[in-house]
Amino acid sequence: MARFPARLAATLAFAALATLPTAYAVAETSVPETKGEIALSFAPVVRRVAPAVVNVYATRKVAQPVNPLFADPFFRQFFGGGEAAPSARIQASLGSGTIVDPSGVIVTNVHVIRDATDVKVALADKREYEADILLKDERTDVAVIKIRQKGVYPSVEIGDSENLQVGDLVLAAGNPFGVGQTVTQGIVSGLARTQVGNGDYRYFIQTDAAINPGNSGGALVDLAGRLVGVPSQIYSQSGGSVGIGFAIPSTIVKFVLEQAKTGSVVHRPWLGATLQNVTADVAEGLGVDRPIGALVTGLVKGGPAAEAGLEIGDLLIAVDGREVDDPDAFGFRFGTRPLGGSVPVELIRKGRRQNIAIASRAAPETPPREAKTIDVESPFAGATVMNLSPAVAEELRLPFDLDGVVVASVAGGSPAARIGLQKGDVVREINGAAVDRTATLARLAASQPTIWRIAIQRDGRMLRMAFR
Repeated sequence: MARFPARLAATLAFAALATLPTAYAVAETSVPETKGEIALSFAPVVRRVAPAVVNVYATRKVAQPVNPLFADPFFRQFFGGGEAAPSARIQASLGSGTIVDPSGVIVTNVHVIRDATDVKVALADKREYEADILLKDERTDVAVIKIRQKGVYPSVEIGDSENLQVGDLVLAAGNPFGVGQTVTQGIVSGLARTQVGNGDYRYFIQTDAAINPGNSGGALVDLAGRLVGVPSQIYSQSGGSVGIGFAIPSTIVKFVLEQAKTGSVVHRPWLGATLQNVTADVAEGLGVDRPIGALVTGLVKGGPAAEAGLEIGDLLIAVDGREVDDPDAFGFRFGTRPLGGSVPVELIRKGRRQNIAIASRAAPETPPREAKTIDVESPFAGATVMNLSPAVAEELRLPFDLDGVVVASVAGGSPAARIGLQKGDVVREINGAAVDRTATLARLAASQPTIWRIAIQRDGRMLRMAFR
């Protein structure tokens, strides 16, 4: 179960409960008024949902360093011999998942199955099956897996998280701490939470239904038994539930599921612009009465935003008729639209409201990413690098005006990790030679110089390092 820093506690404690604007009729609800109503049970909902909530067991092989003594041939001849190669140990993680299609399609969290070599699921009736990973979307922390054995499995309907209101009753089902399937009850405490977690699509349902480690990837359902969210993280200083849990809205889940039908990579609309939060001072300068929306601070030439007529200084306040409070909310609204056609956006320009339509198309991958994992002995060993393009920059949330070669990932414990390389670093030079493509970096990494001199760009700063 992912957690985020304690310093957000004050922000969350005083944050106003944001609600999604609605353009539809909402059924009337009421509080219990009689003893008979209070005695009502959630058991019928649980009976409908529980068979579709599964335990997810993910295993991965982790290299285990050899004892330094056994690297010495003198000691090996006395203590067992053999080569001084690192051994591998099996590391396991436990989470939850929800079957959303009778064919055995399951949604869970990426962090439940990250780097897994084998995935198994256990149903509520104790049946266990091998599962294949269909898609992992790191940006939303939603993963799609499927039971390998063909059959008809219990499933739940996916509901519409847009219909949720603060105060609605919800149930959370999963396998906390590995104790077995557990169901907890609470209310929707907040909607459109964007200042939470580290993901790219930070737009969560907040609930006080108890969510604990192991609930990740499980089900947050409404009282009709429909999946409205996938529990993803909690706020906690102790590691257990304190009544502040967060779930990924079903709107995002449905978007990722649609993408899983056609491939293993999520393609989402590309705006082609950089956005920033609006402060009270900026809002006053723009002539709006409160900080709201996302301010356009940069445009990609030839990108969808520029082609639609957006200008630097425009304040984007709504997508398809739904208000957005900040860039994260805009990213959620715009980024979960289907590709093709256009997306209606409302903005304020020079104090006047306007409406435009922005084409919904994926970012171009020019030049091709040509991903390479460096495995030769060098400071870059263990790093996966890619050529920068609008598509790669959008995936890694980098400025659109960068080019060259970017670090896409770094294996834990690798030489690249030990020298401090990070995801998103742009490699500029190796021993004075410019790095323009991944093939160039791979060639330079194999050169075996006496001293390594490396220049990387990180967060707008140039860092220079030297190693023997």
